[in-house]
Amino acid sequence: MCKTETAKFTAPLPKKDKIRIGYFSCDFLDHATMFLIGRMFELHDREKFEIYIYDYGAMNDNDGRLRAEKSADVYRHVGNVDSETIVEQAREDGLDIAVDLKGHTKGNRINLFDHRMAPVQISYLGYPGTSGVESIDYMVADPVVVPPKYRKHYTEKVLYMPDCYQSNDDARKAAEHKPTRADAGLPEDAVVFCSFNSPYKVSPDEFDIWMKLLKLVPDSVLWFYAVRDGVRENILAEAKRRGIGPDRIVFTGFAKQEEHLARLPLADIFLDTFFVNAHTTASDALWAGVPVVTKVGKQFAARVAASLLHTIGMDELTATTPQQYQALALKLARDKEYLADVKTRVKQGIETGPLYDTEKFTRNFEALLEKTLERFNAGLKPDHISLS
Repeated sequence: MCKTETAKFTAPLPKKDKIRIGYFSCDFLDHATMFLIGRMFELHDREKFEIYIYDYGAMNDNDGRLRAEKSADVYRHVGNVDSETIVEQAREDGLDIAVDLKGHTKGNRINLFDHRMAPVQISYLGYPGTSGVESIDYMVADPVVVPPKYRKHYTEKVLYMPDCYQSNDDARKAAEHKPTRADAGLPEDAVVFCSFNSPYKVSPDEFDIWMKLLKLVPDSVLWFYAVRDGVRENILAEAKRRGIGPDRIVFTGFAKQEEHLARLPLADIFLDTFFVNAHTTASDALWAGVPVVTKVGKQFAARVAASLLHTIGMDELTATTPQQYQALALKLARDKEYLADVKTRVKQGIETGPLYDTEKFTRNFEALLEKTLERFNAGLKPDHISLS
């Protein structure tokens, strides 16, 4: 635990040529965080901002880490550095804004923010919920993931992005080799439902519905992401209990990002999980033109897919009840014309909408950060901020 005394920053701050933003994480590697935010790092306006990256992960040669290092004005690898020294370094760097990209996820060092490294401290992206940390002033969200009626459940004030809160990389590419269904072990003429969420997200609530869908659509399979043999055995056992044989579930494992994007179009319908939605995996599916069927919940983590769909103009794929979720997935599976139409509109929403307009996203993100500093310099306490 860091023993450094809590810093006090007084307003207004001394004027600098540029605003200094520090990003803190151990996920600057080939990880979902970098798949989402890497392009934004590159697009930050260097006339206005200086980007500092504090990487407390293990040193590696991943493309993601090298990309982070290259995109930063100052890259500091602090993997084996004690918290007190990191905090002191951040203060010496003169950060205006410190951004935590981890929250309470594995490997976090959220304690760095306890004693304040910058006048403004923000939680973003890595943890879809409130940090509960008093010294973190803001969290980045949007009106779908955190509607005003739910703000009372968050300790942070909300920075409202006008579109989806989640950054996406418009420079991503799928592998040139496009696999066939046979390559993936999928039946050629089947309706392919897929779940590429980590298996821990799958609860009996949605799994019951998935098995009902397989019964109601006899020429269908569930393409299920699971790496470990034990997980696969458990899934097959639970399917058997619900009257579904092992031939109806096709397992798949890890693939590099480019290869994953290339295989996704083999699916017809992405079935989302309820309590922790697909986040990066939903972005991936939509980018590949695969409709995502989701059910919106109350907590941040259960509203992310709804936000993504709203941003591409496909609210019709968001259900509010399990019954609606099942009916929607069933309609897509049985009505080929409707499925084809939805796929077309998903692609149009990706191509013409703001979800993958990373330049626009970055400018909006920067504008919100500037507003937090304006409030600080005016001697005002943090408050909910939007650009409208």
